[in-house]
Amino acid sequence: MAKYIILDTETTGTDEKDKIIQLGYIVLGGQEIEVHNEFNSSDIPISYGAMETHGITPEAIKNKPICIQTTAYKRLVELNNNENYLIIHNAPFDITMLEKEGFVTKMKVIDTLRVAKHVFVEEEAHRLQYFRYKMELYKLEQQEAEALGIVVKAHDAIGDVLVLKLFLTKLKEAVLKMFPGENPVEKMIDLTNTPILIKKFRFGKHKGKLLEEVAQEDVGYLRWMLGNMENLDDDMRYSINFYLGA
Repeated sequence: MAKYIILDTETTGTDEKDKIIQLGYIVLGGQEIEVHNEFNSSDIPISYGAMETHGITPEAIKNKPICIQTTAYKRLVELNNNENYLIIHNAPFDITMLEKEGFVTKMKVIDTLRVAKHVFVEEEAHRLQYFRYKMELYKLEQQEAEALGIVVKAHDAIGDVLVLKLFLTKLKEAVLKMFPGENPVEKMIDLTNTPILIKKFRFGKHKGKLLEEVAQEDVGYLRWMLGNMENLDDDMRYSINFYLGA
């Protein structure tokens, strides 16, 4: 029977050098729900910005095993096959962090962030905490947490996993509504691998304008973005190329 691993990590930071310091996930699909949540040490110091976000201090991970020695990591390796599903909000980030620990996923990946961008097109944000409040998931999480033996804490790996579990139900309903008759899980995999066509600028000097309009009026700016903005995300790059006819 396929298993569904809803996962999140907390890290020393977001740079290329940074590493995992907390691995949390829930495993659904078996006779019992598995909950894994472990802190681990790292040879990379925790940045102050990361501490501000997740509240994990150097003292909290002192004398902890390294990531690959944790029970959580070893169990994840056992689950790593092509029958199972790995579900993450902003999957590329966590998958990259796991790869630094030698973990290369064989599972089918669902990125709920990308799926949400496809399904909830008009939302002003697609962050997990945004949906936590917008969909009033916070009203449900305490009961869910008690059932699973989880302590709810914002920006904590296992706390975010709990929110993601609740959000996943809402996301599945939205996918079913948008794509009636299709298997919602398989459709979420399809949407994870489908680029998002962004229609409107949400930043910069053309904020609020349609990309199609800017492509006609200021094509040089779009070409400048492609050539000079190293942090341009894949969807914006895809969308600019689409409207430029590339």
